[in-house]
Amino acid sequence: MNFQFPDILRPIWGQAVWRKNPSEKVIYLTFDDGPVPEVTPLVLDILDKQELKATFFCVGENVKKFPETYSEVIRRGHKTGNHTFNHLKGFSVSTDEYVENVRKAAESIDSNLFRPPYGRITLKQKKILQADYEIIMWDLITHDYNRKLSPGKILENVKRYSRNGSIVVFHDSIKAQQNMLTVLALAIEFWKSEGYSFGIL
Repeated sequence: MNFQFPDILRPIWGQAVWRKNPSEKVIYLTFDDGPVPEVTPLVLDILDKQELKATFFCVGENVKKFPETYSEVIRRGHKTGNHTFNHLKGFSVSTDEYVENVRKAAESIDSNLFRPPYGRITLKQKKILQADYEIIMWDLITHDYNRKLSPGKILENVKRYSRNGSIVVFHDSIKAQQNMLTVLALAIEFWKSEGYSFGIL
C-alpha cells in the first residue's frame, strides 16, 4: 500500500503537481469524492475551528445531488476542483468518454483544477485535459477509506510521510467518514506542533 508515490517515478506523468515548494514548511489539505451532506459539513466545521482552508475535489454527480452542500463549501471560503462526473477510472474508459465526463462535471464545478479519481488517467486523456486544467495529484494519500486500517495506523503514516509542500488527500465520503473524522483533527494538531502552516492550491 503506497502512501507516497515514489519521487523518482513522478516525472513520467509529465505536467502534474504532486507536491508544492519543498523549501516551505506548508501542508496543502485536499478532500476527494464529496460533497455529501452526511460528511462534508462535519469536515467544514473542523476546518473552521482550526481556521484552515482546503481544496475539495468534487464528483459532479454529488454536486448535482447535493447543491446546497457544494455551495456551503464555497461559502466558507474553500476551493473546489473537478473529480469527473461519475468518479471514473481513466484506464477503464475511452479518451472521449473520460474527457466528456470531466466536461459534464465542469457544468457544475467552476474550477481549473482537476484530480483523476484513483490517480488513473492515460497520457492521452491527460494531454487533452491539460489545455483547461492544472492536474493535481498528491504527495501523501491517507487511505482513510480503507476500513482495514485503524485511525491510529493512518495517523502514524501521516506523521511518517508528511514533509514540506505535501499535498495531502483525505476523503469526505461515507466510506471514509469514520477514519477521516477521527484522524483529521489529530493530523492538524500534529502538523501545527511540528511548525507547519497551511496553504491552499
